Amino acid sequence: MDIILLERVAKLGQMGEVVSVKDGYARNYLLAQGKALRVNAANLARFEAEKAQLEARNLESRKEAESLGEKLDGQTFVVIRSASDGGALYGSVTTRDAAEAATADGFSVDKNQVVLKGAIKDLGLHDVDVVLHPEVTVTITLNVARSKDEAELQAAGKSIAELAAEEEAAAEFEIQELFDEMGSAADEFGDDDN
Repeated sequence: MDIILLERVAKLGQMGEVVSVKDGYARNYLLAQGKALRVNAANLARFEAEKAQLEARNLESRKEAESLGEKLDGQTFVVIRSASDGGALYGSVTTRDAAEAATADGFSVDKNQVVLKGAIKDLGLHDVDVVLHPEVTVTITLNVARSKDEAELQAAGKSIAELAAEEEAAAEFEIQELFDEMGSAADEFGDDDN
């Protein structure tokens, strides 16, 4: 189906371009979302009449997105989730979780604007793209942790695996000290087996 784009659509084209797409994509997404019109004489005339208005609206929304993007770009948001000792989440972090974390910190972000590069199924720092406007994309960081304290440690650069290894080494050191103390106590009393 041939359509006229009313705004820039990623990997498809710019505003005003006539492109050919599959019927389902056109009907179910582009036309339904108001991002395009079917190509016919009436719609071509309508687009030409409204072109200046559409470009002005696009420019205004882009400026708003750029101002929000300057504040949002590079921000880090903490998402608390339960996870195993190895750092694997019981579930995953979704676009809704990312949007809620940003909204809780005072930014207006919708889950449809969040683009995950892959499923987030483990603890740590994860970069996530936020598409504020078809021409404005920023990157935020999600700090996925089991607690606020753990999130602070991750933000400081420590990974969950490093923390677990440090705790294990400390526990082994304490056990070794305990056995050393027990051995020295046994030496004091001496063995009267002879």
